[in-house]
Amino acid sequence: MDVSPSCVTAEDLTFEPAVVSTEPIGREPLRVSDEIRQLLICPVCHSRLLSADQRLKCTRRSCGIGYPLVSGAPVLINEQRSIFDIATFVGERPTFFKPISRWREAISCHLPNLSANITARRNFARLRKELLAHSERPRVLVVGGSVLGDGMECLADERRIELIESDAAVGPRTQLICDAHDLPFRDASLDAVIVQAVLEHVVDPPRAVAEIHRVLRDGGLVYADTPFMQQIHGREFDFTRYTRLGHRRLFRRFREIDSGITCGPGMALAWSASYFALSFFANAKLRAAVSGLCRLSLFWLKYFDYLLIRRSSALDAASACYFLGEKSERVLSDRELVASYRGGF
Repeated sequence: MDVSPSCVTAEDLTFEPAVVSTEPIGREPLRVSDEIRQLLICPVCHSRLLSADQRLKCTRRSCGIGYPLVSGAPVLINEQRSIFDIATFVGERPTFFKPISRWREAISCHLPNLSANITARRNFARLRKELLAHSERPRVLVVGGSVLGDGMECLADERRIELIESDAAVGPRTQLICDAHDLPFRDASLDAVIVQAVLEHVVDPPRAVAEIHRVLRDGGLVYADTPFMQQIHGREFDFTRYTRLGHRRLFRRFREIDSGITCGPGMALAWSASYFALSFFANAKLRAAVSGLCRLSLFWLKYFDYLLIRRSSALDAASACYFLGEKSERVLSDRELVASYRGGF
């Protein structure tokens, strides 16, 4: 599930139309290509899947689970180990993105935002360059891809790159419904995995990162963008924050290509002041009014981040950090981790 660090609430997200594959399965077109469907596995037992009457069915006799489609998106959830169940998606009940009124959405669209993901566009441009240097047609899994993340246009517009946009939420770009803790892909089958503003929303980030490592080919790439100084922005689906070193340790089985700040101290300060004001109110209408006033009065703080973004002293107060790495069998030691500290002290 993806709530970009540049967005304070889900209603600030801009929805774009999904690209739907013409590959048929039963009566409904499948949103992933036939080539990607061949890479899909049962999230419970990791066996192959076959198409069978509006379902993908596990081929292992002792398992045999059938996974339904929702608007052409396979629902590949391991219900034994997930906080989600398949019935929620079949019934088209909301998970992360709750419905909001049209008037509130209209007002929100015209208010300045407290957030700014400053380096995402540059980081994705580098990821694109790295991918195309190693593969003619890279396959990239986007975890939390129900909406297009900040700065990802250069990947979405690149025809040589095949994006597989997955989420535990139904959105305009959702091609595949799955849980990050049990990715339904064969071992070493993907060229890159993107988790932008996602790991704070999974209950067990190390397990999710282990899955990312499993599905990546040798030398495959990961891009993660995760909050450090941010308040709750996903209600019951918001669990974890990471310092830069904590984030690096999470990806200790990856060789670092680059890391740093995506959202800076100015954004962190704006969020803190806004949530401080919101703490005085429980009424939904009053909170909406206070949130609007904070956005009007505090938005300018984020512009300091353009000055601070490259300063190591700002890492200790950053709102969010990123990591770009390459799959490796070598594990970063904790001594190496501590020695890599960059900050203001």
